[in-house]
Amino acid sequence: MNLTDMEACIRGDRKAQKAFFERFKGKMFALCLRYANTREDAEDILQEGFVKVFRDLKQYTGAGNFEGWVRKVFVNTALQHIQRQRKGPLMVDLDGVDLPADIEPFHGEEPPAKNLINILQQLPPGFRTVFNLYVLEGYTHPEIAEILDISVGTSKSQLMRAKAHFRALLEGSLTT
Repeated sequence: MNLTDMEACIRGDRKAQKAFFERFKGKMFALCLRYANTREDAEDILQEGFVKVFRDLKQYTGAGNFEGWVRKVFVNTALQHIQRQRKGPLMVDLDGVDLPADIEPFHGEEPPAKNLINILQQLPPGFRTVFNLYVLEGYTHPEIAEILDISVGTSKSQLMRAKAHFRALLEGSLTT
């Protein structure tokens, strides 16, 4: 995005904002789907994320990658959405709990990336959040611990459990 387009968005130019939205909506919606429980939640996060981007666009200093800045706004929006929705602790203890045997198959007509997003959405929110932050966003365990207000050990534990749960869901989707 060039400076002229950015200035137009900051001024509230609807045409420039629409072009901006069209440029980023696909990538940001995929990000939102990874954090959301449902498609509707992802759409809410997407809308809220764009509102925040347009509101805060004047704060982008030009340092670093612009798309990275936009992505960070959306990750923070998704995390805030999760925190508003959660009623209990972010982590889920699955010790002694059998994984569901009736996992829906995701093969066939749906593209592989959509299959993986569907599987990710089946992870409990705590697992999914830590998995997304560590594996897909590249945060470290100390950073995740600070972001989510959990211990580093909890972050590591949640990631280990998320990977195991994700693997079981993936294997289940391939065998049914």
